[in-house]
Amino acid sequence: MAKTGTAAVFPGQGSQFVGMGRDLCESSGRVRELYAQAGEALGVDLARLSFEGPEEKLNQTVNTQPAIFVHSLAAWYLLEEKGFEPSMVAGHSLGEYSALAAAGFFSFEEGLSLVALRGSLMQQAGDKAPGTMAAIIGLEDHLVQQLCDEAADTVVPANYNSPGQVVISGTVGGVGKVMEKAKQAGARWVKELRVSGAFHSPLMEYAVPPMKERLERAAIARGKVAVVPNVTASPITDPEKVRVLLVEQITSAVRWSESVRAMLASGVTRFVEVGPGNVLSGLCRRIERNVETVTVGKAEEIQQFTA
Repeated sequence: MAKTGTAAVFPGQGSQFVGMGRDLCESSGRVRELYAQAGEALGVDLARLSFEGPEEKLNQTVNTQPAIFVHSLAAWYLLEEKGFEPSMVAGHSLGEYSALAAAGFFSFEEGLSLVALRGSLMQQAGDKAPGTMAAIIGLEDHLVQQLCDEAADTVVPANYNSPGQVVISGTVGGVGKVMEKAKQAGARWVKELRVSGAFHSPLMEYAVPPMKERLERAAIARGKVAVVPNVTASPITDPEKVRVLLVEQITSAVRWSESVRAMLASGVTRFVEVGPGNVLSGLCRRIERNVETVTVGKAEEIQQFTA
């Protein structure tokens, strides 16, 4: 039975680290099979890359996205074995694919295929239309939007992560202009991010047509529980909407603050972050200070987890 009031949330790019998943693999035959299956499907030794690096190679978008997806699903399957059934799921950017697989919208195999293509296309888009991203902390969302609108270049809000924390994305010149304006407007912290492209911006348009074609023939079913998509921040279970929104997600902003608020409004009081790192747990607490968060990505955390 789904546990009312509990949402499973899945991290996106940036949560990866060398060594991720190693302890899960050592403790579970099923996880070892998962990594072997992924390696065979991708033609890459994803286990070795995740466990040993090198970090520069793991951080390449084409590798990062499958690595996080497989780690997240490995942790998810171990939680399922403990009887964990959330009432709702969501994921941040790439993490939305992990959330959809966990909720039964598509299989692990289909999800891995989609994520591998997405990572490859986004890396190519970054090569063809170079850009960057920057985090801005301490300004209201509407002011960051206004600064982007005023810049005579391609730059947009890409991630609405939590109140007062927005990531912008666009051309190097456009992002640089908004960074300077944000500092002048009183932002507490402004920092360019180390990324291989201007994700969730119009500069990712190259990735849209092939991803749309692939998603149109993807095997997507109705989910067991609702997912809260990045694009609309409104819970859905309809597979056809999933197809459309995953395409839109490539060039649209991640509305994480609204997504968390939508889950809170649906009765969620506990967020379980499934996968590497604890980025989303921190964001959830900044959005709602009193909410309970649990991070589950390591073998010890899974052992201690109570469904």
